[in-house]
Amino acid sequence: MIVLGVDPGSIVTGYGLVEKDGSNLTYVGGGDILLPRSWPFYLRVHGVFKSLIDIIQKYNPAEMSVEDIFFSKNVKSALKIGHARGAALVAATYCNVKVFEYSPLQIKQSVVGYGRATKEQVREMIKLILKLNDKGKLSFDTSDALAAAICHQNWLKFDNIHNR
Repeated sequence: MIVLGVDPGSIVTGYGLVEKDGSNLTYVGGGDILLPRSWPFYLRVHGVFKSLIDIIQKYNPAEMSVEDIFFSKNVKSALKIGHARGAALVAATYCNVKVFEYSPLQIKQSVVGYGRATKEQVREMIKLILKLNDKGKLSFDTSDALAAAICHQNWLKFDNIHNR
């Protein structure tokens, strides 16, 4: 089963697709949806929505994993991330893709084994787990999205979440 992980942002939204076959996790695709800062905010939110629809139609994931709402010291940034997150949720719903949400702590624990892991630690573990080489740069946004997808794949074996 292919799972789409999304790391929402109003300037950069990371996405990553991971397929599980038995106990093997395989990298299917990933990257960053880059939106120009010069665009009005509402166009960037629409850009996230439209881009994710295109990605879902291209890869046909069965489910999507996204980071749950978290609290931030910068309220304005948190609201903007919330809008991008909402665009991702609506895109998945529009394409009939079931959505699952995980806290940042759950995602980091699932990938690194430590809930307070740094972005660097998450990225390095993603490279190891998915056997990615260093030929292409893996952005923090993409590695965070792949971590969300891996977290969901890992939870599938422990929890009957399909019945939620």
